[in-house]
Amino acid sequence: MSHKRIARSRRDFLRNAGSGIGTYALASMLDADGVLPRAAAAVADPLAPKQPHFKPTAKSVIFVFIEGGPSHIDLFDPKPALEKLAGQPLPPSFGKVVTAMGTSNNTLMPSKRAWKQHGQSGIWVSDWLPEIAKHTDDMAVFRACWADGLNHVGSVCQMNTCSILAGRPALGSWVMYGLGSANQNLPTFVVLTDAGEVVGGPKNWSSGFLPATFQGTQFRNTGAPILDLNPPETIGKTQQRGRLDLLKTLNHHFNEDKAEDTELEARINAYELAYRMQSAGPEAVDLSKETEATKKLYGMDEEATSKLGTNCLLARRLVERGVRFVELYSGSGSGWDAHNDIEGNHSKMCRSSDKPVAGLLADLKARGLLDETLVVWGGEFGRTPFNEKGDGRDHNPWGFTMWMAGGGIKPGQVIGTTDELGLRGIDGRAHVTDLHATILHALGLNHINVTFMHNGRPERPTIVTGEVIQKAFA
Repeated sequence: MSHKRIARSRRDFLRNAGSGIGTYALASMLDADGVLPRAAAAVADPLAPKQPHFKPTAKSVIFVFIEGGPSHIDLFDPKPALEKLAGQPLPPSFGKVVTAMGTSNNTLMPSKRAWKQHGQSGIWVSDWLPEIAKHTDDMAVFRACWADGLNHVGSVCQMNTCSILAGRPALGSWVMYGLGSANQNLPTFVVLTDAGEVVGGPKNWSSGFLPATFQGTQFRNTGAPILDLNPPETIGKTQQRGRLDLLKTLNHHFNEDKAEDTELEARINAYELAYRMQSAGPEAVDLSKETEATKKLYGMDEEATSKLGTNCLLARRLVERGVRFVELYSGSGSGWDAHNDIEGNHSKMCRSSDKPVAGLLADLKARGLLDETLVVWGGEFGRTPFNEKGDGRDHNPWGFTMWMAGGGIKPGQVIGTTDELGLRGIDGRAHVTDLHATILHALGLNHINVTFMHNGRPERPTIVTGEVIQKAFA
């Protein structure tokens, strides 16, 4: 069968698709013309559910990405020594420090926040996060996280993919590849942003060298989260289903000798998912049936918290329906990047995120979902103990704070410590690859055994490093 005849048959199909010729009649014509195989082999579904390596402690992950770099020494890691050394340069014993903005010779700047221990665990949280502080007994706080990048583009990329260089699959893509889908009518990996464009854009939820089917699905941040879910009014459901079946068969036939090109296969799967979402999608993102009390819990009734509150509530609804990985961005476009006026910047960003994230934790717990949902909070790095521009802080990838809650995590504990100034992790250090290995472990996946052959090499999510943080689990 020549490519010209295939192309001609396709043109006939497109020309006649809206006419009185039925889709199955067209299929018969193409079959007679030799375009369609008489006994096409069933194509394996790449999103079919797969067994985990061992019993998971979590079914889903909600990653609250605090983009721009939240200041750990103003939020979760109090440093009294900064008060004593305020206005002085970094002691020589700390060695040479190379920062993104060349601020290492600037003077030390203490936090202006009021600190308090919370819950039975006594975990320290500043007054910038009073609502989240109420949930410390559900958290494991990792105070000695570290990463490799100095700037946002590489660092946001690494927190998503384990590499500061673009091109590797996102963590959500590995989860999708390793476990498949738990709900065939909704995306498995969803991304929700709150304002501007995420630094680095879609590469942060790209499938990298994995088949394109495993990339994340970004919902819109204004208006309806998903567009065009209603089926066309001009055709019936049976005709629409027939068209999609015929198109899928044609595309599979065309793709038979192009196995290395996964874009077409991804598009085929996207057509199928879109068709199924026509019934499940509108219900999943319809918040009108949520009670006013629930909406208020998330801060949807206040301008400052309405956007992230809406996304947090959407995240709860999605994991409730089997979506495995939801990533929420707070401060899309480096909103937490306080190079100057950290008081003004972090006051605004904490105000916009504190109530929604606390509401998410409270709602998940009240519905019995926190036990099976792993909530992760953190950014691409922290901030320096020395000042930038007098009242801001530079990037700090050597020691910063993240926390996890639910999903089998042992609550009410602090893991790791930074030095007396909060510059570097010195005990219980957790690299980005360790964090990813731990998240995958909660989902029942051994990060070493999740592999994909690429360029003759078995690639894995954590590249060549990473260890599960065993203390994190109950």
